[in-house]
Amino acid sequence: MKIKAIELRVVEIPYIYPFETSFGREERNQEIIVHLCSEEMEGFGECVALDKPSYSYETVNTEWHILEDFIIPEMESREFETPDDLQGIFKRIRGHPMAKAGIEEALYDLYATQKGVSLSRVLGGNKSTIESGVSIGIDKMETLLKNVAEKWAEGYKRIKVKIKPGWDVQVVKRIRKEMGDIPLMVDANAAYTLADMDIMKELDQYGLMMIEQPLGYDDLYDHAVLQKELATPLCLDESIESVRDAEIALKMGSCKIINIKHGRVGGLTASRKIHDLCMKNKVPVWAGGMLEFGIGRATNIALSSLPGFCLPNDISATDRYYHQDITDPFMLNPDGTITVPEGPGIGVHVHDDVVEKFTVRRKEFRF
Repeated sequence: MKIKAIELRVVEIPYIYPFETSFGREERNQEIIVHLCSEEMEGFGECVALDKPSYSYETVNTEWHILEDFIIPEMESREFETPDDLQGIFKRIRGHPMAKAGIEEALYDLYATQKGVSLSRVLGGNKSTIESGVSIGIDKMETLLKNVAEKWAEGYKRIKVKIKPGWDVQVVKRIRKEMGDIPLMVDANAAYTLADMDIMKELDQYGLMMIEQPLGYDDLYDHAVLQKELATPLCLDESIESVRDAEIALKMGSCKIINIKHGRVGGLTASRKIHDLCMKNKVPVWAGGMLEFGIGRATNIALSSLPGFCLPNDISATDRYYHQDITDPFMLNPDGTITVPEGPGIGVHVHDDVVEKFTVRRKEFRF
């Protein structure tokens, strides 16, 4: 594969409802769309950093800088046999996994499209559908309970609620009272410390599937200390930025479950390695989401079709977050699953007119 042109666009789409976590409240999503063109084919990727350094140090602006000034110039006049060939470029750039993942995602789409097979098949997926869970942000109690009941009735396989100090045990207690023993988990987005052990032990009494990222985003040791005190599995998200992080976390006993976000770990190649490591160690994984547009959602679905993804993923139907998306919508099946696209590449059509409608910045590079 020889790349003839690369286009970057910043696309901004409002959410149907504001989404609040321990990081704050968001009303719209802004992400970079990467468009690669060879002589005959095209591929799309999505960079999932936010517009502020909350979840990650990366932002839309830093991703653009890394892509424009470092990664894209290295791609000129190069032949790529497989997407793995990008790793040679990536090794010379420290950090910035979300920028790397976005362009690697586009090359994977192009590669699979040229072969005439789905991205799922290229990655080694073996599922025709993936189980879908839903993530519900912080809100007024009655609104939250209504949202939980509605999403459970729609068929989602698992409910995740965001928590933060002062909004935790009472939330879980009310959900359990109203909804019984539905599959339920909480996500703290690194909002607590070991000084909050009593809160963690209270949460431990409610039969949760997992507590996701309760402690520091750059911490493995304290999570190991906490996991020893709890029966509820800890799931690490922000703390796992590489295959090496996953290896250390498993050796230390920092968690019993890992959330794999291909943007967070630097791409699909790294994601497959973490998946294989966890399968070898009999540790379940699931795909986390960043409220992606359709390109990123399609990629997450393909990744989730790998055999080790055995828990419901944070991949919901398109209408959970957006009135209008940049691809054909994803629908929730009656059994709480989402169908894995079978067409070449990511398997969904990108609507150029919708992309244009929501574009706030654009630049093209021709080789």
